[in-house]
Amino acid sequence: DPWDVRADVGEALAALGVPPEATSVTADAPRHYHPGRSGVVRQGPRTVLATFGELHPSVQRALKCEGPVMAFELFLDAIPDPKKRRRAAVALSPFQPLTRDFAFVVARDVDAATVLRAARGAERTLISAVRLFDVYEGDKIEAGHKSLGVEVTLQPTDKSLTDAEIEAVCARILAAVTKATGATLR
Repeated sequence: DPWDVRADVGEALAALGVPPEATSVTADAPRHYHPGRSGVVRQGPRTVLATFGELHPSVQRALKCEGPVMAFELFLDAIPDPKKRRRAAVALSPFQPLTRDFAFVVARDVDAATVLRAARGAERTLISAVRLFDVYEGDKIEAGHKSLGVEVTLQPTDKSLTDAEIEAVCARILAAVTKATGATLR
């Protein structure tokens, strides 16, 4: 489906040195893609790195294809050269990481990347990873909305976290996502 192709685009861009958090997806794909089943991967508002999605039915008929056909295009000349930096040795923490799962209910048109970016920015020193693990649009969710399952990994570096500190970080994540997207906790 189009989201599998989007994942392929993300993997290709990551292999070329473009981190996923540096990109966003918009719905303004060219006309040879099916509207609503395609997208444009951007870095910033102007730089188009790729397009992806299901080919438009008229294109599929012209090519005499059966069934939905997925495609993507990478614009290699738009991909910036990776920055060459000396990397410091990875600082490994002696403390156990912990994860917390959230289910945010957002309007259907809210992009999951916006939710992930807001959650990641809530506490930069403790949050080491944020990932989307579920999207649910069903009869248990209000019409016009969807539920996004987000896993947040906290990695303390100087001490173990207390329950109160964990709850405070979770509250900051909820506040940041709510402010950015109008989300509610499911």
